[in-house]
Amino acid sequence: MRHLLSTKDVSRDEAIALLDIAEDMAGVADREVKKLPTLRGKTVVNLFFEDSTRTRVSFEVAAKRLSADVINFSAKGSSVSKGESLKDTAQTLAAMGADAVVIRHSASGAPRVLADSGWIDAGIVNAGDGTHEHPTQALLDAFTIRRRLHGGASRGKGLDGVTVTIVGDILHSRVARSNVWLLTTLGATVSLVAPATLLPVSVAGWPVTQSYDLDAAVDAGPDVVMMLRIQAERMNAAFFPNAREYSRQWGLDDERAARLPAASIVMHPGPMNRGLEISAGAADSPQSTVLEQVANGVSIRMAVLFHLLSGSDA
Repeated sequence: MRHLLSTKDVSRDEAIALLDIAEDMAGVADREVKKLPTLRGKTVVNLFFEDSTRTRVSFEVAAKRLSADVINFSAKGSSVSKGESLKDTAQTLAAMGADAVVIRHSASGAPRVLADSGWIDAGIVNAGDGTHEHPTQALLDAFTIRRRLHGGASRGKGLDGVTVTIVGDILHSRVARSNVWLLTTLGATVSLVAPATLLPVSVAGWPVTQSYDLDAAVDAGPDVVMMLRIQAERMNAAFFPNAREYSRQWGLDDERAARLPAASIVMHPGPMNRGLEISAGAADSPQSTVLEQVANGVSIRMAVLFHLLSGSDA
């Protein structure tokens, strides 16, 4: 695997291999010295055209635990904000000897442009492009689900037979898109629940079922309920009447959370709008995996950087 641009490009075997590598990487966090020499001498650049402290820091920690050199390149205050093109930036990074570029961009498709351009000979990792995809988030979600459901016997396994319900702002969510393709590849059955205004037109071509009734979805007893953040910053129109109405119809409140089977897990990619799409009780319950997802994000990103820069046979 040369780049990680979309979960559509990842085969079942590749996905399981990455999850298995992440299992090994998770053990590093428990060591006294949380470092491996694996990527010593390699340079990883975090190229962020959009703010995201959580994802950028996760990639930075992952690269440093593998002993790579890390350059954080923020578009704000840099030459990019003065009008420098993606091509110019890529060629600058190539001159610095970047071995991997982790890119987040507001334009859907920007990471693929960088990967296909020939401007830079580096592994490209998509850390979120517009409303398109966020593949490492989907991988860490799959990793979290697999660990919760299979525990220590998860190595080598997919998610066959697991039912996942994704709820909320599907339209603007790159997390939802990446999860739909990856979880399906791993054998899970995915359903979407959202207001009609927050479902994309293209959903008819996705391997999912869709509905508008969260109560019915909860009563069906899914293994996983994944709540999505309402992305107000991407909304330039009224997609629902008001916050109170949205929370009443499509929020995971304490009462709905209590109706879920005891073995079900509640996920959220963060940051959370507590009291809107998820209640504080649901977010902090034993069924919640929100903090596990953050910790697992480092393990998955270590696995991805290792796989891209060391080769899958290393």
